[in-house]
Amino acid sequence: MKNLQNIRNVYFLGIGGIGMSALARYFKFTGRNVAGYDRTPTALTNAMQAEGIDVHFEDDIRKIPSNWDPASTLAVFTPALPEDHKELSWFREKPIGLLKRAKVLGLVCNERSGIAVSGTHGKTTVSTMVANILNKTYTGCGAFLGGISKNFGTNLLLPKVESPWIVVEADEFDRSFLHLTPQLALVTSIDADHLDIYGQKEKIVESFEKFISQIQPGGKLVIKKGVELNTSKTNATVYTYSLKGDSDFATINLQLNSEGGFYQFDIKTPDGIITDCKMNYPGLLNVENAVGAASLAFLAGATANEIKAGLEDYQGVIRRFDVRFRNEKYIYIDDYAHHPEELKAIISSVKELYKGHKLTGIFQPHLYSRTRDFSAEFAASLDLLDTAILIPLYPAREEPIRGISSAIIFNQMKNQDKYLVTKPEMLEILKNDNCDIVLTMGAGDIDGLAVDIIEILKNKE
Repeated sequence: MKNLQNIRNVYFLGIGGIGMSALARYFKFTGRNVAGYDRTPTALTNAMQAEGIDVHFEDDIRKIPSNWDPASTLAVFTPALPEDHKELSWFREKPIGLLKRAKVLGLVCNERSGIAVSGTHGKTTVSTMVANILNKTYTGCGAFLGGISKNFGTNLLLPKVESPWIVVEADEFDRSFLHLTPQLALVTSIDADHLDIYGQKEKIVESFEKFISQIQPGGKLVIKKGVELNTSKTNATVYTYSLKGDSDFATINLQLNSEGGFYQFDIKTPDGIITDCKMNYPGLLNVENAVGAASLAFLAGATANEIKAGLEDYQGVIRRFDVRFRNEKYIYIDDYAHHPEELKAIISSVKELYKGHKLTGIFQPHLYSRTRDFSAEFAASLDLLDTAILIPLYPAREEPIRGISSAIIFNQMKNQDKYLVTKPEMLEILKNDNCDIVLTMGAGDIDGLAVDIIEILKNKE
């Protein structure tokens, strides 16, 4: 399938995922008939049902619309589905187009000028910042985001008719980003991850080099300084960015306004200085993310004032340095960090921002394979905490691996103020902990504990 022009009906297998739901809502916006399956109801599926999308929660082929013309129907599936899924098997036997989400996202995005944000960490934040900046411009943009933007209240920003740009998170998992041919692209980082897919880091690097080779003729590529990539196979003009230093894009005069609680800085660009930028969103890692986002917006034609406006009112993404509770005594932050480098970055940023305050971190490892591959690195990152609490591993799509659990991280930690407990036991520990700041980290269901944690902190007050 080369384009979507003849498609009138779209069925989603796994419609409740953050990426799938955005595509479903996009197709609904463009006038297609949309329906789909997911395993359990969520806030996202509830929202889609309220918008008129038919969603069901039983793996039952009788729930698939029977009056759709196969010739004008497309089925979209996520690789997370089991091979014996009944509805997936049904579509495989029918004369109906059946594509992975990544392929469909590529077809949608490649119809416009794509801005693709890639990297093993930081994709969601940078892409959301880019969308927030470009939304200040006259033509605006569309965006498929990997998290719920607090500015937009959604993970999908529908484009204006005249908008040439569409911002997308270019996901390296399952080599999904190789379906994209963007006009502008950015690489935030390349660390070993998804080794269950790639096997070794060298294969990840190869995949990123293939991705940047697909940038459109006349396009532009921005790479975080220090990321090692062979750029000889891309025809794009290459730029670098960093928090500080001699990159093409970097901050100058960076300082934290302690009274206002915001960062203020100038941004160096190839054409001069963007002065008097402000970021009300916490964390030095997010200032660096802002530089990356500003570089893409600059190359897309945004003015200095539009860039400054988009950064200053950026409110963040749910589960990315997400301040869930704050009073005069306690702060609670929730973050999606699930890789050792991400843990190191978020913990270091919190400690830098709140110097002298006791930090208790709660971590839920994600995936057996990732826990096995990076247990020593996880332990080293968690040693940065004042108090570390590990709760049971979240398996997600994986079957158990013998001998792999949160304990293999715990046993390698040097920090003696550490706990390996169940979720209920963690809440009891928190009641008696003398922390100032609580930080939850993980890509599983740890955010489901937020209500209980907030209640504990309120009662401690």
